[in-house]
Amino acid sequence: MSSSFAGSLDALGSWRQSLTRRLDEIAHYLGEHDLLDEAGGDMVESLRQRLASEKLVLAFVAEFSRGKSELINAIFFSDAGRRVLPATPGRTTMCPVELGYDAAEAPALALLPIETRLESLSLAELRAQPRAWTKRELAVDSPEQLAQALGEVMRTQRVSLDDARALGFWDDANPDDNPPIDEGRVEVPVWRHAVINYPHPLLKRGLVVLDTPGLNAIGAEPELTLSLLPTAHATVFILGADTGVTRSDLSIWRDHLSGHARTRYVALNKIDALFDPLTPPAIVCEQIERQRQLTAQTLGIGADRVFPISARQALAARVDGNDEGLIASRLPELESALATQLLPQRRQVLEEIVVDGGARLEAHVMRSLGDRRRQIAEQMLELRGLRGKSNARLHTMLQRVDAETTEFEQCTARLHAMRSVHSRMLKDALIDLSSEQLRDQISVMQRAMAATLMNLGAKRAFSQLCARLRTLIEHAHQRGVEIQQMLAASFNLLNADYGFSLSLTSPPDLQRYLHELDMIERNYVQYLGITQAIRLSQPKFMEQFRRMLVSKLRVVFENASGELELWNKTASSQVDSQLRERRRGFKRRREALERIQSAAGELEQRIGEFEAQDARLQQFQSKAAGLLQTLRQPQSLQELPELDEPVLHLSASIAESKRVPMHA
Repeated sequence: MSSSFAGSLDALGSWRQSLTRRLDEIAHYLGEHDLLDEAGGDMVESLRQRLASEKLVLAFVAEFSRGKSELINAIFFSDAGRRVLPATPGRTTMCPVELGYDAAEAPALALLPIETRLESLSLAELRAQPRAWTKRELAVDSPEQLAQALGEVMRTQRVSLDDARALGFWDDANPDDNPPIDEGRVEVPVWRHAVINYPHPLLKRGLVVLDTPGLNAIGAEPELTLSLLPTAHATVFILGADTGVTRSDLSIWRDHLSGHARTRYVALNKIDALFDPLTPPAIVCEQIERQRQLTAQTLGIGADRVFPISARQALAARVDGNDEGLIASRLPELESALATQLLPQRRQVLEEIVVDGGARLEAHVMRSLGDRRRQIAEQMLELRGLRGKSNARLHTMLQRVDAETTEFEQCTARLHAMRSVHSRMLKDALIDLSSEQLRDQISVMQRAMAATLMNLGAKRAFSQLCARLRTLIEHAHQRGVEIQQMLAASFNLLNADYGFSLSLTSPPDLQRYLHELDMIERNYVQYLGITQAIRLSQPKFMEQFRRMLVSKLRVVFENASGELELWNKTASSQVDSQLRERRRGFKRRREALERIQSAAGELEQRIGEFEAQDARLQQFQSKAAGLLQTLRQPQSLQELPELDEPVLHLSASIAESKRVPMHA
């Protein structure tokens, strides 16, 4: 019995894979016909990488013993017929656990030792250091061995009070939140972070599940609070239906989850524990509803975001195929909310990526095809004008070709000047998005923070940093517009004076990177207020904050820089392509005229060949436009035609036409 959310996610993953497969087919097809130059190939690769890198991150957050792992098992892994994640009474998940799948890596459990907290490196930096991790192979075909390997996330060790304080598990300022002491020693996790590479069908589709431990781990790991949780596409906060919102639950919600209510879901777990033989079921249902309303009021969210469930009952029902038990668990209501509210948003994001990339690729390919047909038309017109003409006329035409070639070569000086200006303007635009500029701006923020007592000016300094970074992105966008205007003017002159057919698309809109910057500011600023004064005064926390902030902002700036650079590369590459083709065209025109001059019957044969070639290119242009149009209408992907026989026949025709000398 499958999960409704799992089914919807699987459908989304299949749809995305179909998009990627169609993109690969189109790229292969265009490449076979010499229509995918370096710039076009870069566009395809960029689109392919963006599709592949789009993950759906779903975080499960709760204090200990709320049933997080059981809920994850019930929603995603019931088809395994057993618990994939350990879910036993008491503390099970002792460190944050990420479940995902990377086909390039073997199934394994990667564990980061807790001692790495004593270093200044963030999790993002440690991910790039394989030696820092301990790996355990996963026997995915053996349930017993798999369960035993995943049980590693439950391991703990006892350390001294000083070590616990250094590792972040003991806070003298908040004694109520500290773990118990046994003979002067404190129990702490063995591992800081765990990453499970598991070939589950849903994980293969791009799902990443984040299972977090309790309040102490959330507070002690800056990257969990500042990076992983804020960037999750949705968060499920699990409470006990019997206890409601406890003090520690409320602390987690207020400190880490209170923002972005539309992506927050609350699960009141263990409702099965409220039923007993002495209380009528109707009374118990009323009690559950009151708890639901009280929870919503306490957390300050709508009651429609609170879902009473029984994860244990749902998992057992799915494993046994018990429909009535699944309905009684009420889990399908939570899954339905996730499927109907979260997944359409992710599909819309993917559609926007594909539509934009498909439009750019289509414009690039159609421009190349149009230029080929235009030059064939010019050459046919020239050959038709030779009908009935003497050898003297042919000699005159040869002289004209030589003169046109000489005149055309004069464009190289203008092209050199244009490239020089373009290179300088692009360099100026990319400076605003460089890593050096980013580091300089963060250094300014750090100096502003250090100038205040206990870093209490951190919030203001951070907001000022984000304002400066927005200005840099806006300046880069404006410089992109200026580059577009300069190239448009230059292209118009080259087209008019030298017969080019150069054209431009709009420069990339960097607005979405401003949105990403806004999201980073919202997620981070809550940790820089007056209530965080003690943490802000700790050099270790501030260093981790700086490193994490740099890694997040670098991704935004590198992506913006890469998109702007790719657009410029695409715009300038067509100049090289058309220059090369024009030179070939002049050479082929001269060769064709020389052959016609030496053989009287050659003229009509050549005209017929060019007419057939143009007909084939027209057919290919129509077919290529139809194929590329499917990328701009991804919603109709399920109805796409296959690249079948008609296209293969066209392939052979075009291949044959490439043997005909042409002015292209």
